[in-house]
Formats: sequence, C-alpha cells, structure tokens
Amino acid sequence: MAKVAVVFHSGYGHTQRMAQSVAQGAGGELLAIDADGNLTDAGWDTLAAADAIIFGSPTYMGSVSWQFKKFADASSKPWYTQAWKDKIFGGFTNSANVNGDKHSTLHYFMTLAMQHGGVWAGTGLNYNNTRASHRGDVNYLASSAGPMAQTAGDASAEEMNPGDLETARLFGKRIADLAAKFRV
Repeated sequence: MAKVAVVFHSGYGHTQRMAQSVAQGAGGELLAIDADGNLTDAGWDTLAAADAIIFGSPTYMGSVSWQFKKFADASSKPWYTQAWKDKIFGGFTNSANVNGDKHSTLHYFMTLAMQHGGVWAGTGLNYNNTRASHRGDVNYLASSAGPMAQTAGDASAEEMNPGDLETARLFGKRIADLAAKFRV
C-alpha cells in the first residue's frame, strides 16, 4: 500500500473538510499547515517518507493562501536535495465563487510539484455537463487538474456540497492507486 500525505492549509474549515475526504479516499495522513504557515518536523518527515503528496489550499485572491506559500517556500530544502523527485503529486482547492480563479491555485500546485521533479496526477473524472446534471454530481465544476469545491461565503464547512466532497474522496483514491502502481 502506498503512503500518501495530504498537506494543506485551511482558513475556515472548508479546505480541511476537503482534505479529510481526500485522505479518506487515499488512506492518507493529514498534515495541517498552521495559521502561521508552519508544518511540524514530524510533518516534514512524513512528506519525505510518502510515495504521494497531495497539496490543498483555499483559493484566496486567485492563488494559494499565504500560509501555504510559506510552506512551499520552506520546501526549498527538500527541493535542493531532490528528496521529493518521482513522487506522485496532486492538489485540490475551495473558494466561495463558482470560478473564483481556482485553476490558478491548481496550476501553482502543479508548478511546485514539477519543480520538485514530481509526477502530477489529475482527477481522472468525467464532467457532468448535461441538462440532467445537478450541483451535487461528482466533478460538477469540471476540473481535470484537481478537485475544486465551491462553498458560499456564508456557509459553514458542514454545509459543503456532497458532490464536491465525493470528488475529493475519489481523487484521493486515484492518487493512492497511482502511487501504488509507481512504487518501486
């Protein structure tokens, strides 16, 4: 079984709820970046031992949160030694708006993964884009790059769309399955 680490920052609990769904699907370990943008030493050790790393951040102002960016900048230490080379990577995000420039966040994650010499994996999920489709469908927001969730700005994490959370769970399973195939 592949070791999957889900490293994320969550400002209001929505991204944490997505991270929990991703980790459930992947059988992965959750690593929360704290409010000051830090990860514990044990968290860095978990990332070093992981076969796959999944990034998560809310989309704020068209990109990752500053806390996630601080983590990404701190990842220059494993980058320097190519410690994460050939790991499977993926990422997910949430914002209050339907678009909200979430793809900018996913592209940020992809670039970070590529800088680490990683292998990016997308959702592998079809879109629900017919008249019969509804907001609760899996991958309703139609992202190939990684799961995107939309939660109204005044909604709690408990009110997140079940289709978005199921998309996250299925994505986690995909990452774990791919990591197991690539494991040497």
